[in-house]
Amino acid sequence: MAMSGGVDSSVAAALLVEQGHDVVGVTMKTFCYSETPDHSKTCCGLDGISDAKRVTSALGIPHYVFDVEEAFDRDVIDDFVTQYAEGKTPNPCVRCKGTPSFEIFCLEVAP
Repeated sequence: MAMSGGVDSSVAAALLVEQGHDVVGVTMKTFCYSETPDHSKTCCGLDGISDAKRVTSALGIPHYVFDVEEAFDRDVIDDFVTQYAEGKTPNPCVRCKGTPSFEIFCLEVAP
């Protein structure tokens, strides 16, 4: 189960466990948090990873964190930088929430 640490994925995991499914929580580490001044409150930051770990622990299911920084940089950040350099006003959150994050998950975490 892809888990961001947010309510939606946490409730989905809880419902699956409640229904008797074998569930494993998986969270993607998308960038190098040590390079940001306040890395705890960033989107998909350490707080989300900690929240997902706390939820999986409470549910009694395993939780794994996969480092997908390279793919995230290539598919989301590089696109943002390119568009910004072209004078556009890109929104990396829109890009991330679309196809790239799902593709990264499928290719990097569950090949």
